[in-house]
Amino acid sequence: MSERSEPFLVASGIAKSYQTAAGPVKVLEGVDLEVAEGEMVAITGASGVGKSTLLHVLGTLDRPDAGSLHVTGEDVLALSEARRCEFRNRTLGFVFQFHHLLPEFSALENVAMPLLVAQRPLEEAHQRARVLLDELGLAERADHRPGALSGGEQQRVAVARALAMSPRALLADEPTGNLDRATGQRLHELLRFLAAERRLSVVVVTHNEELAGGCDRISRLEGGRLSAV
Repeated sequence: MSERSEPFLVASGIAKSYQTAAGPVKVLEGVDLEVAEGEMVAITGASGVGKSTLLHVLGTLDRPDAGSLHVTGEDVLALSEARRCEFRNRTLGFVFQFHHLLPEFSALENVAMPLLVAQRPLEEAHQRARVLLDELGLAERADHRPGALSGGEQQRVAVARALAMSPRALLADEPTGNLDRATGQRLHELLRFLAAERRLSVVVVTHNEELAGGCDRISRLEGGRLSAV
C-alpha cells in the first residue's frame, strides 16, 4: 500500500481476562491497534498468547473488559447487542482456520447463506454467490458440496462467503493453517489482492512468519500487548 488513509479501525487500551478455577487469567493488557482502509495487517505471536481472542474482540464477537473500539468511526461497544450484530454483519467478514462450510449444501448455497439470512431474495443471493465464485476461480465448482472440494477450494469458498454482504473488512484467523505451503501462499495472495483492489481492510492472525512478511505491517502479540515488528 503506497500511502495510509484514515483509520478504518481503532482499538485503544483493549484488556481481556478469562476466569479459571485458579483465578482470572489476563490475556490482553492495553492493546492498541489502528488499521487503515485497504491495509493488510498481520498479527503474529506464540500459540496461546491471545491472538484469536484479540481478533474476536476486533470483530465484535467478544467484548473486552476495558478499552474502546471504533470501526468506521462508530463506537461499536456502545451499541446494543442487536445493533452491534447488524453492524458486524454489514461491515465485517470472517475467515477462520476451519472453513465451517455446511457439508449438506453446495458451494453456491454456502456463499449465498449470509444473504438469505439477511432476507435477500433467493435469486439475488444466488446471483451474488455465482459472481463471487467466478471471481475467485470457482465457477465450475459452484454446484459441488464441500466434501468434493480440495482444502484450498474450500477456503476460497469461505472467503467468497465472507464477501457475500460486501463488507469493508476481512478478519482472518489462521486462514492458511490447514493448507499446504503453496495453497496457503495462493490464499494469502488472494487476501492481498482484495485489500489492494477492493480497499478492504484485512487483519490476519497467523503463526506463519513468511506469509506475515507479505503484509503491509506486522504486529506481534506478547505479554498481552502488541508491538511493531
